Amino acid sequence: MGQSTSTAAISSRREINHSHRPKSKSTALICPMQHLEDNDDCEIIDGGDPDYISELPDECLAYIFQSLNSGDRKRCSLVCNRWLRIEGQSRHRLSLNAQSELFPLIDSLFSRFDSVTKLALKCDRRSPSICDEALVLISCKCRNLTRLKLRACRGLTDAGMEAFAKNCKGLKKLSCGSCTFGAKGMNAVLENCSSLEELSVKRLRGITDGAAAEPIGPGAAASSLKTICLKELYNGQCFGPLITGSKNLKTLKLYRCSGDWDKLLQSVTEHVTSLIEIHLERLQVSDVGLLAISNCSDLEILHLVKTPECTNIGLLSLSERCKHLRKLHIDGWKANRIGDDGLIAVSKNCGNLQELVLIGVNPTKQSLESLATNCKNLERLALCGSDTVGDPEISCIAAKCIALKKLCIKSCPVSNQGLEALANGCPSLVKVKLKKCRAVTLEGAEWLKNNRESLAVNLDNGETEQQDASASDGAQENGGVAEFPTPAVPSQMAAAAAAAVAASNMAGSTSRSSSMKWRLGLLSGRNLVACTLRRWSSANSNARGTCQRHYDFLRLKTLVAWWGLIHLAYRICMA
Repeated sequence: MGQSTSTAAISSRREINHSHRPKSKSTALICPMQHLEDNDDCEIIDGGDPDYISELPDECLAYIFQSLNSGDRKRCSLVCNRWLRIEGQSRHRLSLNAQSELFPLIDSLFSRFDSVTKLALKCDRRSPSICDEALVLISCKCRNLTRLKLRACRGLTDAGMEAFAKNCKGLKKLSCGSCTFGAKGMNAVLENCSSLEELSVKRLRGITDGAAAEPIGPGAAASSLKTICLKELYNGQCFGPLITGSKNLKTLKLYRCSGDWDKLLQSVTEHVTSLIEIHLERLQVSDVGLLAISNCSDLEILHLVKTPECTNIGLLSLSERCKHLRKLHIDGWKANRIGDDGLIAVSKNCGNLQELVLIGVNPTKQSLESLATNCKNLERLALCGSDTVGDPEISCIAAKCIALKKLCIKSCPVSNQGLEALANGCPSLVKVKLKKCRAVTLEGAEWLKNNRESLAVNLDNGETEQQDASASDGAQENGGVAEFPTPAVPSQMAAAAAAAVAASNMAGSTSRSSSMKWRLGLLSGRNLVACTLRRWSSANSNARGTCQRHYDFLRLKTLVAWWGLIHLAYRICMA
């Protein structure tokens, strides 16, 4: 949805270039050697070399362009008219400087980029931004828009947002910050964009303060909304009808919004029980609010950041009903309102806990031992600014946390003696971060590294640390040595490599021609292009780190081969 124009264009190009593809699905999209055999009338340039660039299907070039960054795509568009057209048609994401000078350029911009589905309009706070007329014109040019980000667009009003919403009814994600339109404009979006799934609002200046504020929502989008994020709003509670009416809401994030949120949370959780993730930061919320949140029995992720009115009592009541909790972040702001009692309750009721972050909280050996004993799946633990976490507590963690993979300790009274316990404990541990722990020395960290080679130890001592492969997330242990799996080589690359080796044994123009065939064969495989474009994802954060490096490696190899095409295109243009 939102890319029908681009899809139709690519489909037509597929029909036009169908004769250039092999019959078998297991072969590459383009086979230069086969073209030489089948097509004897290829265009000849530079005294005998066929023009392979003109034989590449538009779809293949579009795939290549999509693997490049914005700067390289701009350079590609300057090669020739065909590349300019393909680059524009294959660009689905666009970020523009939304100053007032943009308005006269909108028509030509979106005539070229006619397949944009994700648009960001950002303006400098000191410069005049685009006005309603510009936004309406953009909405007429991009009716398939699915994502819109607005930053500091102070020239937009309620009328402009209403006109935009009527033209872009397929919008799925809206993010606006430091804008001046108000409740009427937001309600227009919610009423017309029935497919809206994510809404993020930060510092919306046009919302009236006090009791006179117009309520926002629910609107037609309430049935599809899955994520709502409110940041730094003077009267964020006017979004109450929207939050309460969003029956399928999964994620609620509230950051630094004024007002008492206990009553609103009670109303929300009475109507919305499908919440899986809740973030509360610098919010006026107490144990009453935590008790209301406990109605969300499917809650998996909870962040309580600098909410000093929340105590052990609220955490106890929440843990008794939210037994599926996987990630818990608590920043106690050193108020000592949450401690052992609350953490022990979490450990007894939330056995599926995988990630625990404690900042400004003072757990003792008793609560840490309970967490390690009852939470068998605890993989990530961070202890920051805790005055009670010393060597005995670290020794307890090392002895009890069997599944722990990552440990972060910051500003805690831990010494080298605590590190000695980690050398033989936590068999699954792959990474330890130590920051601002004054009693830990560089010698102690080096000793831990030497005694446990598969463990990555990062010590913040003001010196640049040389990291080996084991220091990277996603490293896999194999006999104490961190290894990264070798990416699978597609059959097209193997065939292309073999052609290159054979070409190196040939002389004169034959060698030169075969080398070019190898470059094109490297780019023509659908599997290779797909691997280059795809960011592998996994529930395991370690796997994500490994796959990211493989992505970068494959992308680099594709770019190297692509520059061979650029060089040939330049020669064609200069001929």
